[in-house]
Formats: sequence, C-alpha cells, structure tokens
Amino acid sequence: QVQLVESGGGSVQAGGSLRLSCAASGIIFSIDAMGWYRQAPGKQRELVATISSSGSTNYADSVKGRFTISRDNAKNTAFLQMNSLKPEDTAVYFCNAQGLVYFNGSRRYTHALWGQGTQVTVSS
Repeated sequence: QVQLVESGGGSVQAGGSLRLSCAASGIIFSIDAMGWYRQAPGKQRELVATISSSGSTNYADSVKGRFTISRDNAKNTAFLQMNSLKPEDTAVYFCNAQGLVYFNGSRRYTHALWGQGTQVTVSS
C-alpha cells in the first residue's frame, strides 16, 4: 500500500522558519507532480506550491519569495522550506502527489494521493 507521510510541522514565532517533508512510502515507480496545500480554520484548502517530476515549480502569490519547494525523486520525497513565516501562514499543511505508478500485488496507478496533514502555527 502506498501512502504519504508528512513531518516537520510545529510552532514558530513570526519571522521564523520551518521545513516540511513528505515521503511517499511503498514500492513506487514514478510520481508526476508533488505539492503542498494548506487549510486554515474556516477556510478552504488552498494551493501553496507544486513541483513537477522535472523540477518545474509553481507558487501561490502569498508565499512567493518566502517558501521553496523541492523534491528528491530517488527517495520519492518532497520538501517545503518556509522562511519569514507570518501568522497568516498558520494552517494544516497537506502533501499531495499526482500520477503515482506503484506496485501493490500488480502495477497500479492512482491519480492523486493526500497525506494526513501537519499543523503549522505561527505566533505574532
């Protein structure tokens, strides 16, 4: 069975930094895109950043210049380096993987997979 496991969340003061990690476990052949989304209380889930298998990145305007997404394809892991954090960055951050080809008794494909989420809290 394949799953995404996030780590690195926590509490930090405004201006601080955190680094999130997302590891895809299981026998995985390939992953197209990986990304991070976030959901604050009472708000809809929103895109934070995505990265393709070739390394092309896309960021929400609110995090450009502060957050950096990267990935290690050999380890099926994505990272989100968050600098200059603001209280409005407080949310549960979810990892997303799209276009997974993996093995679970046979070669299988799933369009999208989500992690369980990790809390990021930024205090002023």
